[in-house]
Amino acid sequence: MFKYTLDNKRYHTLNYFYRTKFKNKVFKVPLDAHFSCPNKINGNGCIYCSNNSTSNIINSKLSINEQFINNIKILEKKWPNSFYIPYFQSGTNTYADVKVLKPLFESLLGYPKVVGIAIATRPDCLNDDIINYLDELNHQTFLTVEIGLQSSNDKTLDFIKRGHHVDCFINTIKKLKEKNIFTVVHIINGLPNETEKDMLNTIKLLNKLKIDGIKIHMLYISKDTELAKIYEKKPFHILTKEEYIDIVIKQLELLNENIVIERITGDPIKDELIVPNWLLKKFCVLNDIDKEMVKRNVYQGDMYVDN
Repeated sequence: MFKYTLDNKRYHTLNYFYRTKFKNKVFKVPLDAHFSCPNKINGNGCIYCSNNSTSNIINSKLSINEQFINNIKILEKKWPNSFYIPYFQSGTNTYADVKVLKPLFESLLGYPKVVGIAIATRPDCLNDDIINYLDELNHQTFLTVEIGLQSSNDKTLDFIKRGHHVDCFINTIKKLKEKNIFTVVHIINGLPNETEKDMLNTIKLLNKLKIDGIKIHMLYISKDTELAKIYEKKPFHILTKEEYIDIVIKQLELLNENIVIERITGDPIKDELIVPNWLLKKFCVLNDIDKEMVKRNVYQGDMYVDN
């Protein structure tokens, strides 16, 4: 069995990481602080992003503290002895002044069984003042900062109107790592015009940057997005489930075994999804990845090269 798993996976699972670090079951509790995004303020956002999209957080209209309490009540019924990490998931959660961020984040640290905090953001929304504050926060609790990259190819970032280039991402990751902040990176497989080589090159870059965790997503097209208009006008290839699984496994083989796999597929909102429909069967995708890794007899890190 792979040394970084508790459930026969062949990659470094988040469950293993939390169990090892906290000696207990840990859940991320998703929250929506209603932060916007500079990419939306200055334009229409990334081409796959819908301004009309509904939050996948059930009680997102409530205050942060109310959202957290309500979610905990649900989790406590099934897992009464779990620990929790408030997860600022929706929007760009450092797109504000430190004076705004500090009370928002720290208001949740005093709740029983809270062992950390996770903050999702963009590389261009982490100035020195915010990084210095995150350094302080990291000394108070276990801090995770999640950064959206999507691709290491600048041409792809331009096409999807990401609003920043790879050098911005690299500089931000280096600053976070200098502060010993646990850093997780989001990538998307199957972006228009991307080759398998492009997707594998993204993994190679993340290895060099010594990131701590990764979330791997499959590109999907949602209604009311610029990407949907592009696809309707001139359909481009969407990865099949088999193609996606093949690429993910090759990425895992390249990836340093110390990097935690926090996500390995996407979670589209059913009513907003155009394609691909196979992505709605999340657990089938996960199971098929496991089966194929067994069939190939491969593990995370098999092809890793330390540069």
